[in-house]
Amino acid sequence: MIQPAQRMAELGTETAFEVLARAETLARSGRDIINLGIGQPDFKTPPHIVEAAVKALRDGHHGYTPSPGIPALREAVCRDLERYRGVTVSPERIVAVPGGKVTMFFAIMMFGEPGAEILYPNPGFPIYESVIRFSGATPVPIPLLEDRDFSFDAEAVLDSITPRTRLLILNSPANPTGGAIPRETIDTLVAGLEAHPHVAVLSDEIYSRMTYDGREHVSLLGYPQLANRLILLDGWSKTYAMTGWRLGFAVWPESLVEGATRLAINCHSCVNAPTQYAGIAALDGPQDSVDEMVAAFDARRHVIVDGLNAIEGLSCRTPGGAFYAFPNITATGMSSRELQTGLLEQAGIAAIAGTSFGAYGEGYLRFSYANSVENIQRALERMSEYLSTAKAAG
Repeated sequence: MIQPAQRMAELGTETAFEVLARAETLARSGRDIINLGIGQPDFKTPPHIVEAAVKALRDGHHGYTPSPGIPALREAVCRDLERYRGVTVSPERIVAVPGGKVTMFFAIMMFGEPGAEILYPNPGFPIYESVIRFSGATPVPIPLLEDRDFSFDAEAVLDSITPRTRLLILNSPANPTGGAIPRETIDTLVAGLEAHPHVAVLSDEIYSRMTYDGREHVSLLGYPQLANRLILLDGWSKTYAMTGWRLGFAVWPESLVEGATRLAINCHSCVNAPTQYAGIAALDGPQDSVDEMVAAFDARRHVIVDGLNAIEGLSCRTPGGAFYAFPNITATGMSSRELQTGLLEQAGIAAIAGTSFGAYGEGYLRFSYANSVENIQRALERMSEYLSTAKAAG
């Protein structure tokens, strides 16, 4: 009998995809399912981006490219970083990859090994903890606190650093909470990190263009004192509704670019060529579609937050970014997994249990408002009815 390596048992998954599969099974059986589970924009990729990929294929861009990405793409990324983050970066520090997950996988595997510790947000994107465990390192959670609008206590994070800490992972705006870390919190954290020069930082900023209420996106790239140890993760998936294209990028410290490139060569060789040309068109082309999509998400944000707060047993903070609402459900008397299952199986609403994002997610549920206002309102009505019925029966 074949026997995979023991570390395979450490790999977790994304419950969002499991819930999506169950929702699709129910839908095929004739059930009307409202999907507020999957975290991807419900918009189409803008036409000029699609046309750029088609043109690249017609022009014969069918072969391998440089592993870190074609020069034109890396230069476009640098222009975009200067435009939206006010930071000048050399194209030599950019490594394009097939999706944002690849950067987090590379960074965690680069620093994770038995005996090492890696700090990560909890509740947070589940792949952080999964890959940390897979690397052999010890995952150390950074609790994201509801009373801080799902930010964290910077001093507490600094107190969690030990000589074994290799990497600190941050995500703002965040999945699953929609929380955005305030500048003063980041200022305190960065100042404190000066006492811990052995700690690298991975800043996941994939939702950087999705903030609300005039809130600025505070990029770690704007702190020059971190330049020799900061890995910035970003990409095209959320901003340009390109989840299925699989295109992301990272800004690496100069000392780590060669290692990241070697990992890319060993892993996937390069990102497919036409997608890279699509990425250039996205960054350099009109941004109207981005503004329109974010405005639509903003409108939906108000609908779902107001609606959740109007349902007995639920309370919801207003998210500062991304497209997720993360209501507190403890007053319902149900666990996160129980409510996830009940909403899907009985009310026809796909949502994700907070525990899918870590132990600190118990007592919460994640709703993606990447769906129409009409469907969000229908889901809220069903949810209210389901919880009223459950309370009466309980």
